[in-house]
Amino acid sequence: MEQLQLIQNKIYEIRGQKVMLDYDLAELYQVETRVLNQSVKRNINRFPEDFMFQLSKDEWDNMSSQIVMTSRSKRPKTALPLAFTEHGVVMLSSVLRSDIAIQTSVLVVRAFVAIRQLIANPPIDRVDQLETQMKELKDYIEDVFADYNDINDDTRMQLELINQTLAELQAQNKLQTKPRNPVGFIKPNN
Repeated sequence: MEQLQLIQNKIYEIRGQKVMLDYDLAELYQVETRVLNQSVKRNINRFPEDFMFQLSKDEWDNMSSQIVMTSRSKRPKTALPLAFTEHGVVMLSSVLRSDIAIQTSVLVVRAFVAIRQLIANPPIDRVDQLETQMKELKDYIEDVFADYNDINDDTRMQLELINQTLAELQAQNKLQTKPRNPVGFIKPNN
């Protein structure tokens, strides 16, 4: 896994394609950059433009923002580097024909595949996930309060009706319990 990460760090985007540079590949294949480039030139028909291309001076100068200076210093100052796409890397293993080249090609292809999968299925960002959960929670709370307010409005109406009914019953009760004068000849003592 650590080797895969190391390889992924050496994959750059140039001209809208994911590529690896010749000196990084030479280091991985454990050959000199000069040897790698000579093998490519001897078998140039195996490397069409969509497999390999040479960087322009402007592209190479702009790469300094992507490349750590220590790895850039491995490149000869006179020649512009070759950039190999995933297919070019696979073709390199057939040109170099060593066990290390084959094993390295497998690892490099896996690194390209892993990057492609990351682009196609980016990992869920924890902040986005938290924002989504917060929004869901906020919506839920708003729904609960809306239901609570609806219940409160209904309850208030019912309480008003109960209070109104109680007031009417109390008024009727007062009329019925009002002291009346007894019927007959005896007067109450006040």
